[in-house]
Amino acid sequence: MLQPNEWFTEIVEDEGSAFSLRVTSKLHEEQTPYQLIEVYATAGFGNLMVIDGFVMLTSRENFLYHEMMSHPALFTHTDPRRVCIIGGGDCGTLREVLRHPGVESVVQIDIDEGVTRAAECFFPELTAANRDPRARLLFADGIRWVQEAAPGSLDLIIVDSTDPVGPAVGLFSGDFYRDCERALAPGGILVQQSESPLYHMHILTQMHVEMRRAGFADTRSLFFPQAVYPSGWMTATMARNGGSLDQFRVEDVRAKPFETQYYNAEIHHAALAQPEFFRRALAQALAA
Repeated sequence: MLQPNEWFTEIVEDEGSAFSLRVTSKLHEEQTPYQLIEVYATAGFGNLMVIDGFVMLTSRENFLYHEMMSHPALFTHTDPRRVCIIGGGDCGTLREVLRHPGVESVVQIDIDEGVTRAAECFFPELTAANRDPRARLLFADGIRWVQEAAPGSLDLIIVDSTDPVGPAVGLFSGDFYRDCERALAPGGILVQQSESPLYHMHILTQMHVEMRRAGFADTRSLFFPQAVYPSGWMTATMARNGGSLDQFRVEDVRAKPFETQYYNAEIHHAALAQPEFFRRALAQALAA
């Protein structure tokens, strides 16, 4: 067990790298039926949530991830009203989605209630919108929920999951993407966290392949910094049920009735830019 003034370290053995934060105290530990949840206070990043030894979020930088998992897709869709979040138990993405006044309903399905309860205690700023009347929180199997969703019943599906291990493996499968494509109305968008382009290109390219095989007309990855995740560089991958993902509602972004800490129209444009190594790897994967 870590003691005060020791370091929490997440080691990425395959890449020979690690990320560390100085811990001042341990605030919470809970073994749920699904995973081990730990929360620490840190010297520089506020509270830190760790699941099965992997960093999930900190108080200091989580806005990067939550804003990029929500606003680009919401502003790319022409009129997103019905939103589903798979995972997202810390509720930060839910909070960002509910900032959009045009959104009429959001259902969040996370298999582990323990994550949400820990967030309520130690990250209350993320759960502040949980009582919004447009929100419904379910603690169930998100894969099964999407399987049973009525065809065309959703405008946007956000997959805010952990890495593709354990309960999250099925969220990176072709079967799941086909169920999402069926549940989305024409023009609907799926967006999913898609790991680091430096460390996980095999996951990224396979996602594009499987999403297109599932029937999505276009796929695009968004690139953004994420200080506490392996390599410090993160992506979210969008897939559209008809139509292109290159354009978004620029003027609506500039006139948005809420504040963001990272996302704006220029960031959206920049996040769509594709590094050359990614272009080559994706072109090879799609041609195979």
